[in-house]
Formats: sequence, C-alpha cells, structure tokens
Amino acid sequence: MNLLLLIGIPGSGKSSLAAQLQQISACRIISTDSIRAQLFGDAAIQGPWLLIWREVNQQFRDAVVQIQTGQIDFAIYDATNTRRLIRRDLIALARLVGFSRIVAVWLDPPLELCCWRNHQRGRQVPEAVIQRMYRQLWSSPPRLREGIDLLLHYGTTAPNSELLLQFVQPQAVATSKLRESTEIAPSQRQEPNPSFLL
Repeated sequence: MNLLLLIGIPGSGKSSLAAQLQQISACRIISTDSIRAQLFGDAAIQGPWLLIWREVNQQFRDAVVQIQTGQIDFAIYDATNTRRLIRRDLIALARLVGFSRIVAVWLDPPLELCCWRNHQRGRQVPEAVIQRMYRQLWSSPPRLREGIDLLLHYGTTAPNSELLLQFVQPQAVATSKLRESTEIAPSQRQEPNPSFLL
C-alpha cells in the first residue's frame, strides 16, 4: 500500500515526474491542480482548502481500494507540500485510510531554474509566491520523523523514473527481477544516487 509523496516548489518537475511514472507503471496521480480544475473550473483558482482536502481524502480512499483490488500498484500525491503542518496532516490522513508505506521525493532544483520554467508555462505562479514557498520549504525541510518511511532528495539532477520505481516498489522489483536493457549505454545507466535524508 504505497504512496509516493512529491515535494517541491512550482517548476521543480513534480508533475512531469508523475506523468513519466504513470507511463511506465500502474499508478494513480492525485493532484491538487487537477482537483482545483475539477471543483472550480480552473487549476489557478485556489478555492476553499476544506473542499480540496475533502476531495484529497476521497481520492486517497479510492486509491487504496484500487491498490487492494489490483487495479493500480501505488498512488502519487502531486502537490507542493512546502509546509510541514500540511505534510503532517497529509501523512496522517494517508495512514488513516490505509497507506502503509510513504516514500517522499523532494525535488529541489535551483530556485532560478524553477522560476525560469514557471515563465515558460501558460499558467504562471507569481514569482513572489514561488520565493515564499522556497523559504517555507527550507525553513522546515521534510524529515523522516514526519511519518515518512523513505525520503529521497534530488538537487540539480532530476530522478530517473525507472530507477525511482525501485524505491517506490522494492518488492515488485525484487519479484519481477526487472532486467537491465542492453540498449542503454553504461554511462546512461549510472544515475547519480539521491540524497537520503534523516
């Protein structure tokens, strides 16, 4: 019963990583942007957090049922999660509804790169908001003691989605004994190790 919790400011690559993982695995993405678009007609409309939280709760419960019935292997929660209080509430909810293992991936590219990516988007987050989230995240960075089972921190190097699956679903990788492709050059296979945080 695995949940992959993505952490990072806008432009850090969370949604791109989630989409890559969905292409190569049976997973469900639970995204606050998608929930806002569903509830308010536009992902840019913040709306009342209580309504969003209720929908997150329901989608978490649905995902647990989907995992139990073999429809998906794990769920991904795609949101900034820059505030420790929000992360703690989210982790408590995840445990309550039945997730037994939470793997957090903190995507932490340079602030300048995130701001540049943000400017390339159709829907832009104000730069002052990105800077505020950056300060929030670094003033209370994610830690295992928040209730996370495994915490991976990626700085300048983006995670390889196929290698990341080994952390998200170690039992599935061990069971299926995923083969290494002979088509990939050794230099491409040697992905830098992420930081493991305590």
